Amino acid sequence: MVEVLFEHIEKKVTLSDAERAAVKDFFTPKSLRKRQYLLQAGDSCKYLAFIAEGLLRTYNTDDKGNEHVSVFGWEGWWLSDFNSFLTGEPAIYNIDAIEDAQLLLLSRADYEKLTLNVPIMDRYFRILFQNSILTKERRLTSSISHTAKEKYLEFISSNPEVSKRIPQHLIASYLGIAPETISRIKKDLLKK
Repeated sequence: MVEVLFEHIEKKVTLSDAERAAVKDFFTPKSLRKRQYLLQAGDSCKYLAFIAEGLLRTYNTDDKGNEHVSVFGWEGWWLSDFNSFLTGEPAIYNIDAIEDAQLLLLSRADYEKLTLNVPIMDRYFRILFQNSILTKERRLTSSISHTAKEKYLEFISSNPEVSKRIPQHLIASYLGIAPETISRIKKDLLKK
């Protein structure tokens, strides 16, 4: 499981053998079953979670009980309620497994120790946080300036294999459109 983590890290930075050995000691393995929570809104988020295997979602629920997916995470992704993780405030998001999953957890205290003891990891996380901001900016732009069809096509073209693993109603929630709209889009695409 830790090899998946190292593959991901080494796409961004280069680790020495000593750094690899040190990094490994900061992570705790965790298994989740399908539909099992990693985090529930209102709890304090204690971990950054690296997904070695499986598929998870981050979402919140509005006053009417509607779920709004903000992030999907799969192999090689990190998930957390970052505000809660960094501040200790109650989480506003739920995180649960869409599929059985294998995770590596990094606590706040271990995150601080890791970035101090293995300085290259501070650079690695900075790169991740920068990429996360860019992704969120692109998603915001897409959500306010693209049609439902454009959003759907963009999602499935940028995540072709993963999109097949995600139920249609969750994709609709993520895109902020009705599941019926996706059905209509798919039907129109099949006609062409």
